[in-house]
Amino acid sequence: MALLWALALVLAVAVAVAAVIAVRSASGPAQPVRAYLAALQAGDGGRALGALHAQVPPGSASLLDGAPLRDSMSRIRDLSVGTPSSAANGRENVPVTFSSGGSNFTTNFLVEQTGTDWLFFPRWSIVPAALPSIQASVVNSSRATINGVEVNMPSGRNSFPVFYPGSYVGALPGQYFAADPTTAVVSQKSGLIPLTLATKATPALVAAINDKAKEFLDQCAKTASTQQRLQPYCPFAYQTDNRIVDGTIAWSITQYPSASVTPFNGQWTVSPLSGKARLTARQIDLFTGHVSQLNVERDFQFMVNLSVSGSTITITPVFG
Repeated sequence: MALLWALALVLAVAVAVAAVIAVRSASGPAQPVRAYLAALQAGDGGRALGALHAQVPPGSASLLDGAPLRDSMSRIRDLSVGTPSSAANGRENVPVTFSSGGSNFTTNFLVEQTGTDWLFFPRWSIVPAALPSIQASVVNSSRATINGVEVNMPSGRNSFPVFYPGSYVGALPGQYFAADPTTAVVSQKSGLIPLTLATKATPALVAAINDKAKEFLDQCAKTASTQQRLQPYCPFAYQTDNRIVDGTIAWSITQYPSASVTPFNGQWTVSPLSGKARLTARQIDLFTGHVSQLNVERDFQFMVNLSVSGSTITITPVFG
């Protein structure tokens, strides 16, 4: 009987030790960090902010909760909470390692004891600090998307406080103007992280401008031929001292322009459009009376003003 009581006492002590170890592990310096990371993965911004005790800098709160927050964690790989190490003033440093986009990162969380549980188990909390902010900019647009949600970009800029670690992808989808996705990985506790979206004209816009320029030039050549004019109100013209036989003037376009659209001073400009036009006619030398065939190709260049309203594209030629 004594042996049984002794065995029972040993088992009770073992269970008690195991329980103490388990409680210490669950309530150790890494516990608040694990709770914070779990809140991020759940997209629960309120719970994450409570665990982090962070100061939220000015800016749009669009990325601090829900789908954008979950999306920020979807590109975080190999997330691991490391072994705490001693820091100044009785605090502990808890490293968190992860990878994203093929690169490795480390974020260090400073924690401090804020009380005890069950009289002798330390209670730990993350030391408060300011959240970092994404400083986003987009060329010639007042909107963009970040982590799949559309955000306002007044004058092409905005500031977005964000949690860390996280991956934030900005883009500008559009039919005629668009910016390719750009990623900013946030691993630091505070500071400003740039996210620059380089908006460009889409191939659809360039093709539409080229088509409209072709339509304009073809009509211009047709009108010049109908009106039998060497100097029509067109980007191309021809001068000669010879006499041109009436009814023989014919203009045609042999090389059409290829548009290039660039941002300038908050607007979109089309670079000068260049091409070639051919003139055929019969001419008479006024000194000799000799009649010959005229066949010349003329280089031309002109500007256009571009206007895009919804799905409507307008170009206004400027020349003369």
